[in-house]
Amino acid sequence: MKSSRVSDRLEELRRSRFVGRDREQTLFQSALDEAQLPWHLLYIYGSGGVGKTTLLREFAYICEQAKTPVVYLDTRNVEPSPDSFFSALQMVIGLEHQNQLWEWFASQPGHCVILIDTYETLTPLEDWLREFFLPQLPENALVVLAGRQPPSSAWRADPGWQALMRLISLDNLNPEESRTYLTKRQIPVEQHSSVLNFTRGHPLAISLVADVFAQHGNIHFRPEAAPDVVKTLLEQFVQEVPSPLHRAALEVCALVRLTTEALLCETLAIPDAYELFNWLRGLSFIESRLQGIFPHDLAREAISADLRWRNPERYAELFGRARGYYCKRILQTQGSELERALFDYVFKSPQVRQFFIWQDNNLLTDTLRESDRSVLMEMVATHEGEASAQLLAHWLARQPQGVLVFRQSEEGTPLGFMMMLALDEASLEDLQVDPATQAVWNYIQQQGALQLGEKATFCRFWMAADTYQAVSQIQSLIFIKIFRHCVTTPGLAFIFTAIAQPDFWELFCTAANMPLLPETSFEVGGRRYGVSAHNYRVSPVFNDLLELPAWAIAIAPPGEGEIRQGKGIPIPHSSLPLPNSPLSQSEFASAVHQALRDFVRPEALLHNPLARSHLVIERAGTNTRAAERIAALQALLQEAVESLQRSPHEAKFYRALDRAYLHPAPSQERAAEILDISIGTFRRHLKAGIVRVTEILWHQEIDRLEN
Repeated sequence: MKSSRVSDRLEELRRSRFVGRDREQTLFQSALDEAQLPWHLLYIYGSGGVGKTTLLREFAYICEQAKTPVVYLDTRNVEPSPDSFFSALQMVIGLEHQNQLWEWFASQPGHCVILIDTYETLTPLEDWLREFFLPQLPENALVVLAGRQPPSSAWRADPGWQALMRLISLDNLNPEESRTYLTKRQIPVEQHSSVLNFTRGHPLAISLVADVFAQHGNIHFRPEAAPDVVKTLLEQFVQEVPSPLHRAALEVCALVRLTTEALLCETLAIPDAYELFNWLRGLSFIESRLQGIFPHDLAREAISADLRWRNPERYAELFGRARGYYCKRILQTQGSELERALFDYVFKSPQVRQFFIWQDNNLLTDTLRESDRSVLMEMVATHEGEASAQLLAHWLARQPQGVLVFRQSEEGTPLGFMMMLALDEASLEDLQVDPATQAVWNYIQQQGALQLGEKATFCRFWMAADTYQAVSQIQSLIFIKIFRHCVTTPGLAFIFTAIAQPDFWELFCTAANMPLLPETSFEVGGRRYGVSAHNYRVSPVFNDLLELPAWAIAIAPPGEGEIRQGKGIPIPHSSLPLPNSPLSQSEFASAVHQALRDFVRPEALLHNPLARSHLVIERAGTNTRAAERIAALQALLQEAVESLQRSPHEAKFYRALDRAYLHPAPSQERAAEILDISIGTFRRHLKAGIVRVTEILWHQEIDRLEN
């Protein structure tokens, strides 16, 4: 007798808990029952956690029962390229060579089915799938695509696919289906109403409630009233884990892209995380991949949101520990591993994460070839015009070594590129040819000319051939390349990036501590471009990496989340020492940030390092009394903040700083309400304002030291 495998038991358990989706099953079964398939594509879409993968597994079971060959492919880890797609199919089917794939399809006597899960990861490949792969399949092939987004207009506008495609918009389970599931999970009938009122039929939420009952027995389920149902559910679940250490492990898992035992050991400061890792892996909403484990997207968002609301100090602590872990990896790795570490670092910030699409198997990054020049010129002309293309030609002749080209394969044509200009190596004549380089070079001179060994880099051109500067795999890879350049270039004083749509990218630039500078914007061919920048003289790169800025946490720890009013404590009439030794740029930046937070608390300003800076002492004169020093420091801060009003672009930063520090509201939330902006926008403006005020004061301090 043949013994059963673990996979057989898994499949049996999964099927035993499957409920509902009768309409979807009937539609699928009806197609298989026809001698000739009535349509060849079934497109399923729905939000995360709604049960798309579970439905595909049920389709696979239907095929097995009908003796219909079926292939299941999860494209989560498949690079969106024809070769990778073919290789993945070939591996799943068990073929040795790619050319056997079409033979395999043709050899099937009846229908055959291809189930493709996580289809949203193949978006860059959509045209190829629609125009080449699917039309080449034999008439007996039925393809099922399951993803989060509805089909693009290209599918719906094609008369052929209109006739040969069926759509399924997957929604929550209805009450009857939900009750059936709860019964299968042995949830007491008297608890069904409260559970259904709480989950509203969302499959993942119902599954998590069932896990709570499975772990804690016949509890009395009383969900708290809250608009975010799943967040409240996970709040209760996280509080009922086996131990505080288990809860911390789950919270860490929600904060990072992929969790490993090594990461748990580092962030939780424990020598062995084997048991915790296995516990996490066994949870119903945790998924596994080659590099580690991760929670379902909806669960991730709910857990992290719950932690930020429930314990912001703990959120900040875990966030900081994870940041430290990734900083170590950034220092210890190189090449593709370094880029993966940089992406993992970026992933921790929800504000930044939305601007990235990451694929583990990246595109080929190559240097410039002679045959690429005309392709890149045409690419720029298409998206930016002939004037911009001529400027590219100028820089290709001067600094061809600054170009990185992205291809699908070694022999492929460029799908995108980026050009990093070394401004410190360019002649003044070359810099003046291009309005962009002229603008940023003028800015550098205003900040203080480059010193011996200092470097300044300008990402002058960057784009994907088809999507230009929109969020895409190529755009994401370009940003990681810029990030990598910043952390691996010794002596980097300035980094600049040209931005074609500054309004769209402003949030990202501010969150990434590379705000848009209005004085560096430029015009080419009648089109206005923005420029984001960072001054590493003021804030070195690894200080930025290790810093825990206010925008990184939804509710900041005490001192950031709550802006306190001054209590009018009198300043002692004592004396302060003469100027201390010059502060480093990072020390100065930290002191400015703390001084702004303490602006209305003069007793706290008394101990700020800026109170003994040359900048303050020159303002206060020779008088070393504390009151005069504090008054001078307050005046300098206020002048720097108010100077932002003179720029239309930076006026919003002034308003945020004013309501946060100069004339503080009771809380940041209240400050945002007064300014009639969202709390996220308020924090972004506040962050950018702090950077600008720091730059202003730092250069004042440097001028006094040099004079």
